[in-house]
Amino acid sequence: MNWGLLLQLVLNGLIVGMLYGVVAMCFVLIYKSTQVVNFAQGEFLLIGAWVCWAFLVHMQLPFFIGFLLTLVFMMAFGVLLQVIVLRPLIGEPIISVIMVTIGLSIFFQALMKWIFGVSAESYPRVFDTEVITIGGLNIEFAYIMSLVISVVIMVAFYWFFKHSRMGLAMRATAFDQQVAQSLGISVKRVFAMSWAISAVVSATAGVVIGMVNGVSDALSVIGIKVFPAVILGGLDSIVGGVVGGLIIGVLENVAEFIDGQYLHVGNLYAIAPFYVLILILCIKPYGLFGTKDIERI
Repeated sequence: MNWGLLLQLVLNGLIVGMLYGVVAMCFVLIYKSTQVVNFAQGEFLLIGAWVCWAFLVHMQLPFFIGFLLTLVFMMAFGVLLQVIVLRPLIGEPIISVIMVTIGLSIFFQALMKWIFGVSAESYPRVFDTEVITIGGLNIEFAYIMSLVISVVIMVAFYWFFKHSRMGLAMRATAFDQQVAQSLGISVKRVFAMSWAISAVVSATAGVVIGMVNGVSDALSVIGIKVFPAVILGGLDSIVGGVVGGLIIGVLENVAEFIDGQYLHVGNLYAIAPFYVLILILCIKPYGLFGTKDIERI
């Protein structure tokens, strides 16, 4: 057995899993505050990555300025999307809102193809060092930065929900919207803020992945790939989203190792997370950290 290769893949899986965890937190954030599963989450990564690429390539802006402008754009995008498209659906059946997010996913994919084309594009070189060696393992420097950014985002999420007024308002709204509104909390404002934060954080993940793999339609697939991580951790658990992301990230890479060394199936890397999804739904439908919903009949 090639232990060096396995260790390299596990390490890469942990780093990518942190990014999956960040995207999973965005799923959980929207679900906890609005009870909606956003199937356009992957398109938030795609839009953020393309917008940042346009700032860097077409406008020739320095990376950090282009990145900050991208975050501002995505915050405005998230708010406008919630206000214009989703707010009129408040009070409608959940399935109707979910179908709208699926429609938005298809629309945004087509829009990005129309604006930027179908070819993959590379980011300009951002860091002087592209690959660093740690303990004999080669790691993309952008992945190291993504690890740092992921940790910062997770700490920020923790502080935001524990200590900020808006974070407490979101927790109250997630618990009971009517009670939160009776306490003077603007539920509409909470909804808009949750979509804005989700768009900003997803765009951050999209830019990081784009720096390593380039920008293409494949970025939007990450939203679907992260869904097993969300179910595994628990649809209403921030911590569960992070843990689920780490597990799925490592699982993908271990599956790639087993497939390449022994099974030679060819696509085990892509389908392994969904086998786990089916297994978790059969054994533990609420996920590892999800809240069990007990109803009286």
